[in-house]
Amino acid sequence: MLYNPKIKKKLEYYHDKYNSRDFIEGDPISIPHRFSKRQDIEIAGFLTSVIAWGRRSMIINNASRLMELMDNSPYDFIVKHQEHDRKKFMDFKHRTFQVTDTLYFLELLQWYYQTNDTLESAFLSGKSIDGFDMKLSLEGFHDLFFSLESAPHRTKKHIPTPVRKSTCKRLNMFLRWMVRSDDKGVDFGLWKNISPADLMIPIDVHVERYARKFGLLERKQRDWSAVEELTANLRLYDKDDPVKYDFALFGIGVMEGEDIDFL
Repeated sequence: MLYNPKIKKKLEYYHDKYNSRDFIEGDPISIPHRFSKRQDIEIAGFLTSVIAWGRRSMIINNASRLMELMDNSPYDFIVKHQEHDRKKFMDFKHRTFQVTDTLYFLELLQWYYQTNDTLESAFLSGKSIDGFDMKLSLEGFHDLFFSLESAPHRTKKHIPTPVRKSTCKRLNMFLRWMVRSDDKGVDFGLWKNISPADLMIPIDVHVERYARKFGLLERKQRDWSAVEELTANLRLYDKDDPVKYDFALFGIGVMEGEDIDFL
């Protein structure tokens, strides 16, 4: 794909329109924004992103319930709770995210935070002296997450991996939240060992549809290769922060009734 100044202008316009604090209230990112402690933000953001499919209002309601079940102190709950404290999660579910999945997530996060101060470390397997490979990072995170002997097979569908050609949409969204930093106040910019330049675009039905309309995506399948293609094309318009255009493509997609001239 060749650089097109008209596409650049459109992407920047819609990025500026939707990358604002007004965006937060009705979006799942509002859940981690309730917290100020680094680990609280990480855990709230991670768990919210994992169940971020379906109606946004339902996602926010169920993520809020998860926070309440953790006494609105997710980090303290994760590191200090006893096994019997997990009983109150027995009736929690979000679509196909069921009790078995919730209990394993709690177990895994407790195991992890007993020896690690930040969840960022779990995503650094793609980092080397030659640069950063997000594909390797996501594969490494998946393997780490299911390294406990108690890992249920059914839970693996909730932490995708590029090995299975998944777009890893929700993980890429979570990484955007944690890594990107600007003066708009939406993303957190907590993690400094991953560069915004290395992030991959979270592709959902909205992003896919409007990426195609802009001519940014030609691959027919919505898979990991589509993520790589779209992200590479967005780097033509901002090589240091290509995923900022998630605001533009997603924002247009959830907007009602605006007629957009794409060329």
